[in-house]
Amino acid sequence: MKRLLLASIAALALTGTASAETVAIINARLETATSAGAVPSGAIVLKDGKIVAVGAGVSAPAGARVIDAKGGVVMPGMIAPSSNLSVSEIELESSTRDDSSGRLSAGFDISYGVNPDSAMIPLARQTGITRAVVTPVLGRGGGGHVHDGGAGDGHDDFAGGGGGGEGDPKMFAGQAAVVGLGAGDKDPVIKTRVAVVLDLGQAGARNAGGSRGAAMVLVKAAFEDARAFSRSRSAYERGGTREFGLSRIDLEALIPVVEGRTPLLIRVSRAADIRQALKLARDEKVKVILEGVEEGWMVADEIAAAGVPVLIDSQASLPSQFEKLGSRLDNAARLQRAGVQVAIMGSRDFNNLRQARVNAGLAVAYGLPREAAIASVTSTPARIWGQTSAGTLEVGKDADVVLWNGDPLETTSWPLAVFIEGVEQPNTSRAFELRDRYATPSTTGYPLAYQ
Repeated sequence: MKRLLLASIAALALTGTASAETVAIINARLETATSAGAVPSGAIVLKDGKIVAVGAGVSAPAGARVIDAKGGVVMPGMIAPSSNLSVSEIELESSTRDDSSGRLSAGFDISYGVNPDSAMIPLARQTGITRAVVTPVLGRGGGGHVHDGGAGDGHDDFAGGGGGGEGDPKMFAGQAAVVGLGAGDKDPVIKTRVAVVLDLGQAGARNAGGSRGAAMVLVKAAFEDARAFSRSRSAYERGGTREFGLSRIDLEALIPVVEGRTPLLIRVSRAADIRQALKLARDEKVKVILEGVEEGWMVADEIAAAGVPVLIDSQASLPSQFEKLGSRLDNAARLQRAGVQVAIMGSRDFNNLRQARVNAGLAVAYGLPREAAIASVTSTPARIWGQTSAGTLEVGKDADVVLWNGDPLETTSWPLAVFIEGVEQPNTSRAFELRDRYATPSTTGYPLAYQ
């Protein structure tokens, strides 16, 4: 216990020192993720958590700690555009999963379940990820029950207003959040409620009882209810409104969506369903972001004309479901050529976070320009999710920077140093700790764990 306490004190002291220092990384290829493109050889200076100089003619200031990249690559920290990182630990152990709600719908706020001590966060940093957009998935269970309203009745926050019934099926998974991955940060949530997540397509049809048509009717009804609720809050509190299919908490969450202030993240795959999602956005005047979009290449011009960004897994190429029969490996390239903002995802399986950069490299192999691929895991997700302080190597931006030993889009490359807001992160993970714990035998011949 004493050794653990001393180690903790030392770590805190180290963090304080690191945050105050000026760092210069020299002799590096700079992948700026801006219109300037790549700088073949240059330097970048980090000070007080910000990038203060970057480019070919930059030199290390006096007193700076100098890191010689020796031709390595410096790139902005990657941003996972849709993940369960920090809210889920073991897929098949429900007690470790906080990425869904069985009771709430749109009102479920995933940020309250973020665990800054998640063992998966150090693993993510080792793959070059410095921020993540944490998105909920649709949980088990149906919609909330509907409260029997009436004058003088107090409302259950989980109940719908108006008359009886069992409520509508759940269509919305909840609200997403942006999380920073800095070591020792006990309050890593950067921004809450950045989107409300909606399942359409095959999943939406299943949630609605088996029909895509029913799913769309329910979504439109939910939007209508949210607008009506917004206009008549006082009447609702008195029990003087018509029946609403969603709870008060869920309706509150949908108000910024129907007012166009918060985007709707729609998970959708087939071309016909993508068209319906775009039509929903037009009809309801809501902002949307599309996730999945396996058949997006078939309607790329329509997505581009609507100005809707997409989050895709560029490795998705197998027709694993009927709605994904048109999946193909050049989906990202075709979407990008049409003018769509493309952010590339890794697997939501947190043990495969490295897939984001590998998927970006795969997209390059199938026609996506390399600079667009770099942007797809850095500046594009930053722009989509309103993270204007990150995602590029520019003066004034947060010093979320990764030094790689080679091309970040190659599977054989790995980070040599990761900085988040100018602080160099420890290069460790639970896997490394277990390796070190069991690799060194004690004088008795037993590993440390058995002493």
